[in-house]
Amino acid sequence: MLSISQIVRRALVMQLAVPAFNVPYLPMIEPVIQAVIDQDSFALVEVARLEWRKFESQSLAAVATEFYRHNQPEYVRLHLDHVPVIDEDNLRVDFMPIFEEALGLGYESVMIDGSRLPLAENIQVTRQVVELAHEAGCPVEAELGAIMGHEAAPLLSYEELFTTGRGFTNVEEARLFVQETGCDWLSVAIGNIHGAIAAGRKDQKKIEARLNIERLDQLSRASQIPLVLHGGSGIQQAALMESTRHGIAKINVATEIRQPYETALKDTGSIPQAQQAVYDRTIWILQAFLGIAGKREKILSTGPVPL
Repeated sequence: MLSISQIVRRALVMQLAVPAFNVPYLPMIEPVIQAVIDQDSFALVEVARLEWRKFESQSLAAVATEFYRHNQPEYVRLHLDHVPVIDEDNLRVDFMPIFEEALGLGYESVMIDGSRLPLAENIQVTRQVVELAHEAGCPVEAELGAIMGHEAAPLLSYEELFTTGRGFTNVEEARLFVQETGCDWLSVAIGNIHGAIAAGRKDQKKIEARLNIERLDQLSRASQIPLVLHGGSGIQQAALMESTRHGIAKINVATEIRQPYETALKDTGSIPQAQQAVYDRTIWILQAFLGIAGKREKILSTGPVPL
C-alpha cells in the first residue's frame, strides 16, 4: 500500500488534488468516509486544533477513535491539520506535545503552522516538527504566508487583500523555507482564505475567492514539493481546477461541509439528518466541484503515471 507521501506526490504529477475534509464535529467522520468510498475516490480526514477547542471534535484521541471505527485505508487516511505556534487569538501554543500525541495515535501526516511568526522562527519550529515526525515516517505540512479568515477581528475587504497581495507567500522565502526545513508539503497564500469561525460570522456565506495562478506557478517551481490550498470552500471552480495544473496536490475543505451539518442539526435536531447533509455535500464536492469521483485507482496505482 502506498504511503500518504507517495499518494500526494502522485497526485501532484497527475495534476489531481487530494481533498482533505475537516471534521469539527465527530458525527461528520462517518458520512465523509462513506461518501469517499461510494464515489470510489481518495481523501484525507483531518482535524485542526481549533476544531477541538472551538467546536465539538473533542480531542485528537476522540477523532482518531471515531476515524478508525470506519477507516478503510485504500480510501481515506487521517491527517492532523493546523497546529499553530501562535493561534487565532494571538496566544502562544505548546505545540510539540500535540504532535507527539498525534504520532502515537496513528495520524499519518501532520501540519505545523508557524505562519504568524517571523520567517526565521517559522523555519526553526517547522524544522523541529519535521525532525520529530520524520523519525516516525510521517510527512509534515507547513505554512508560509498569511491565509486570513480565522482571526476574530474583521477582515479587510477581499478585493483589497487580493489586489494588494497582502499576506501572499513570497517566492524566494518559499524556496529558502523548503530547503531549510525539509517539510514535505507547503500551504501557500495566493488569494485563498479560511472560512470565518468567530461567533456571529461562522454562518455567513463564504467569499468566492480567486487565486493568483502566476504566483502559484512561481511557488511550485521554487519549492519543488506538493503545494496545499487551504480554504478550498468557495473558491471559484475554474481557479481551483487550474491550481492543480500548477502545483496544488491537496485541497482543504471545511466550511462547505460544516455549514450543512450545523444547519441541518439546528433545523431538525437530528444527528442522522445532519450526517445525511454532510454525506450529500461531500458527494457533490467529489463529483461536481473537484471532479475526482472514480479516480481512486489512478491516484493509488503503483504503475507509471499516464501521459
